[in-house]
Amino acid sequence: MNIAISENPFHAGELEAQKRVGAGNLAAQVASFIRPYMPQQHRQFYTSLPFLVVSGSDQSGYPWITILEGEDGFITSPNKKALNINSSLDPQDPLKEAFGHGTDIGLLGIELSTRRRNRLSGHIKQTGNGYSIDIRQTFGNCPQYIWEREFYRLPDVAPGKAHRSASLNELQMQHIQAADTMFIGTGQHDASNTPSNGYDASHRGGQPGFVEIVDNTHLRIPDYAGNNFFNTIGNILKNPKVGLLFVDFETGGLLHVSGRAEIEWEPKDAKDKGAFRIINVTIGAVVDRPSAISLRWESADRSKRNLVIAKKVVEAKDITSFYLRPADGKPLTEFSAGQYLPIELDLPQPYGKVRRSYSLSAPPHSNCYRISVKREAQGLVSRLMHDKLQPGHLIAAHAPSGDFVIPCEDCPVVLVSAGAGLTPMMAMLHELAQEETKRPVWFIHGARNSTTRAFGDEVAALVEAHSNINSQIFYSKPEPQDRMGIDYDCSGRVTAKALHDLKAGSDAHYMLCGPAAFVSNTQMELEASGVSPGQIHFETF
Repeated sequence: MNIAISENPFHAGELEAQKRVGAGNLAAQVASFIRPYMPQQHRQFYTSLPFLVVSGSDQSGYPWITILEGEDGFITSPNKKALNINSSLDPQDPLKEAFGHGTDIGLLGIELSTRRRNRLSGHIKQTGNGYSIDIRQTFGNCPQYIWEREFYRLPDVAPGKAHRSASLNELQMQHIQAADTMFIGTGQHDASNTPSNGYDASHRGGQPGFVEIVDNTHLRIPDYAGNNFFNTIGNILKNPKVGLLFVDFETGGLLHVSGRAEIEWEPKDAKDKGAFRIINVTIGAVVDRPSAISLRWESADRSKRNLVIAKKVVEAKDITSFYLRPADGKPLTEFSAGQYLPIELDLPQPYGKVRRSYSLSAPPHSNCYRISVKREAQGLVSRLMHDKLQPGHLIAAHAPSGDFVIPCEDCPVVLVSAGAGLTPMMAMLHELAQEETKRPVWFIHGARNSTTRAFGDEVAALVEAHSNINSQIFYSKPEPQDRMGIDYDCSGRVTAKALHDLKAGSDAHYMLCGPAAFVSNTQMELEASGVSPGQIHFETF
């Protein structure tokens, strides 16, 4: 599939970075995932947030990134291409003047307590009571490397006086050295006037001290594995100017840094051996704003507890389930089908503590958690779990989280997954099977063949025991021993046409999970077939 330049969601810098790492024809796979408007899920997400992370440049062209906060409900969405902000930046904010005149921006919506985040770019302009944002591009993001925190608000906070300098002082360097979170703003403009022009706001996280301080004007930021979009690095390749933001979560202080960056593609002396690349930043300006915002955050570590691996079961090629019970014998925190379990592992140096999130695949209200993990060839944590962890080992975990849950009480539900995307669907299928409503349920799953398909017997048993549940299994590359009509139902991949042929009804809700390209294409095709965007819910990995 070839994508015309006008349809390509990526600019030349992003394409160059993707090519350099061998990401393939990513534009053809995810073009429909990057949209010129917000899906209903994103609109609901943004309008529920207490703050936004926003990047842009000042009147002199220097990039900055900041936090825009407001009272509950300060963000509204009049339509799917716009956000209205009932708030304003403090006069000391380095982006205040530019926002007042109107400028291109990048925006990150992030919910630290649930580790959910979405990104968009567009144009911001001042209105009578705040700002309005016209959206150019928007897409979802994965929750990796986000440290969980719960927010609260202090009333009547008086911002401190901003301190400006050309380099970091000792206290500022100590703050960066202790940080486990930062935000980076980048941007580029070319003559094409395509949607990829503009700014991007992105999150970076790691162990405290993951940002390496070379001296008071030089920082090194590790770049880990991600979605291969390379929005940040692609922008830097076109325009090396960057803005950084470090938040003091206890005091509400904001440390803004602006400078220039270059990419170190093959770091040989990185402090963090898990880094794929290094972003080297030369600092040009610093704005330190004590008590800049009224928000404060508390670490969610209080919810962390040790779970013991009670059982380890190979479900399919490269997919293994881990059954987890509380090490202290106390009841597990309840979860809703579709949620994920954030876990934490201590790896040998130089890796240290790492966090990952895996969907819970067992029924809710059971006496154990079950996470089903796909072993990735380059996956640091998944390889360790498959190859090293055994029954009896301890895993630290936070409370289950996530909002990818069954959205209605009695509507028909179509569970649609590909590959390892079936893990949250298994929990949903169990929950739906236990209901008394007997609403229509379809379990639609695509796998390569019987060697890669997990939970075949478990699904078959649930379908057999419940007349309101139907399944349809697709194999894209069946093995000679795979029998159509017995082991699977259809050859090929799951398509929107196949979902339409189910005749689930106009009130059916569709739950989609799998690779980004699968989810994106299925979502777009369902909408094109007449399914309301509000009845399509998705999770990617």
